[in-house]
Amino acid sequence: MSKQRMVTTVRSYSSGTPGRCLNNVGVHHFVVDNAAGPNEEITPADAFLAGISACSVLLVETFAQQAAVPLQRAEATIEGTRLAGDPSRFERINLHLELAGPTQAQAGELVEQFKSR
Repeated sequence: MSKQRMVTTVRSYSSGTPGRCLNNVGVHHFVVDNAAGPNEEITPADAFLAGISACSVLLVETFAQQAAVPLQRAEATIEGTRLAGDPSRFERINLHLELAGPTQAQAGELVEQFKSR
């Protein structure tokens, strides 16, 4: 396995609106709101879960391509459960993948590859 490192840098800073921050990743910019408001943009929990969901789809696509599995579409739905009294921790995260194209056995192998990462 390669010892070469990849570094991802995200910059987040105050926007001047209470409960809102601005974020930069490379040349991309996006807004994140506190869960308590102003409730117009995604929250940190949304961004966290979206990262996991996107990673699952992209890795499954990569694994399918590497194995010449006929994947037509991958869709992930993720659901995070937190206690209202302590929203800083996820009690449970469920990820559901739907794959169109591969056989059941191929789909199972792609999902297992993702889970082992």
